[in-house]
Parts: sequence; C-alpha cells; structure tokens
Amino acid sequence: MKMTRLRVCKEVDQRLIQLKSRTGMNPNLLCRVGFCLSLNDPTVPDPEVYPPDSDREINRYTLLGEWDDYFVALLRERCFHDKLDMDHDLEAQFRAHVNRGVLILYGRVKHLGDFARLVREYNVEVEKERS
Repeated sequence: MKMTRLRVCKEVDQRLIQLKSRTGMNPNLLCRVGFCLSLNDPTVPDPEVYPPDSDREINRYTLLGEWDDYFVALLRERCFHDKLDMDHDLEAQFRAHVNRGVLILYGRVKHLGDFARLVREYNVEVEKERS
C-alpha cells in the first residue's frame, strides 16, 4: 500500500473530536480501534460513502506506527475474503474501514470504560466461535 496520508470524511472528523473529548484518546488510536471494529463487520464497506472531504489528514506512520505491517496484512486478508482487487482496492478499502469503524466506535463508546466492554464482547464472540 503506497498511501502515506489518510484523509477522513467530515462526519468522521467530527466524531473523532467528540470521541477524544469523551475518552481522552488520540484520534490515531481511535482510528486503529475503529478499523478493527470495521473488519469485524461482515459487510464490505463502500468507499464512496466516505468522501475524503475533511481537513483532517493523518500521517500513515502516526496512524499505524510500528504495527503498520500487521494492519496491512489484516486489510489484505479482508480484501482477499471479500474478493476485491488488492492492487486497485486496497487503499480505498483501508480508508473505508477506518471511516466506517470510527462511526461504529462512536455509536458504542460513551466513555473510556466502554473499551473494556468492547473487549469483553469480543471475547464472548470468540468463545462462541470456538464452541
């Protein structure tokens, strides 16, 4: 993936501001969690729904840090699962998953303690799949 900067849509920019005030977490961390939540949604996000029309631009290293390879691997696996073209769709899908994920996160997190609930819910899902 050649992308060096990510521009989110206006609605996501506003939600990141609100989530930061609710939780104290920086937007790059919120985007990481949102990305993972979006990957867990079985539907394929439509990049057209999330135009890069805000002033917020996040540097890729700031967003993914030393875990860049892992996030890209997760995205590639998801694109493969969704039967998308990795050469053509990877960057658009990354942007779509981050945007969609932040909106999912916004609906599920009212304060920092809600992150513990998200982890518990995920663990319950994993245990159900193992059974």
